[in-house]
Amino acid sequence: MTQNNSTLKKSQLSFEIFPPKKDEEFENVYQILRDLGKLNPDFISCTYGAGGSRAGKTIEITSFIQKELHIDAIAHITCVGFTKEDLEQNCAALKAAGVSHVLALRGDRPQTMTDEQFNSREFYYAVDLIRYLKEHTTLDILGACYPEKHFEAPSFEEDLRHLKEKVEAGVSSLISQMFFDNQYFYRFLDKARALNINVPIHAGIMPITTAKQIGTTVSLSGSSVPKELADIIATYGDDKEDMRKAGIDYAVRQIRDLQEHGVDGIHIYSMNKVKTTTEICSMIG
Repeated sequence: MTQNNSTLKKSQLSFEIFPPKKDEEFENVYQILRDLGKLNPDFISCTYGAGGSRAGKTIEITSFIQKELHIDAIAHITCVGFTKEDLEQNCAALKAAGVSHVLALRGDRPQTMTDEQFNSREFYYAVDLIRYLKEHTTLDILGACYPEKHFEAPSFEEDLRHLKEKVEAGVSSLISQMFFDNQYFYRFLDKARALNINVPIHAGIMPITTAKQIGTTVSLSGSSVPKELADIIATYGDDKEDMRKAGIDYAVRQIRDLQEHGVDGIHIYSMNKVKTTTEICSMIG
């Protein structure tokens, strides 16, 4: 992949966090955010629980990011989490909270959602949500993309066509699903640009600091695990601190390579781990 201006371009830096599941842990998130804010990210995105169970917390958190830290905040919104009525109320609350950016996703089906509820949702795909938001709000809308294709897509090419639909519907930037082999991202980027998908694309990086992440978060994402990372887990997986160090080193090497290729942005899935995120940022400059 040719990047003639790679040395002249500074990649943006951003983080993803999530609201704690327990209310008594909620206050801790503000200190986490203050610490992450010291790393000077360009934006911070915030997820919420399946089915929108933490949507109110997401608004509180993104408002804090925007108003107290003066960093652009991105609130996640999912098809499975909202009816049109719920969405209108949520968007009004976001506006009142000073938040003007959202990440529109289809979202994972909550375990408590019945087949009838899932199949009768008002927004079926992310593009439906994007079109509605574009028509009914003034929000800046970001979307998701999948360097190795969405696991439900029948082909890589069809997934790219759906991505182009999302961009044409009003997405201003894209954040990628996590990946662990940069060649997948470069291939995806080349093919996306060839289809005139020209919005900024932020590379999603998940530091693998424990062996169990491969069996939970990673398996749900549909991302493949290259041999080098699998060998790291096999070698260090039983030693907590060595695994953490090796996982950070792998993520740093990934990010440095992406920076050298002049990617638009690096989006770190922080998992609310300030120490890990801080160490990575200190190494990548």
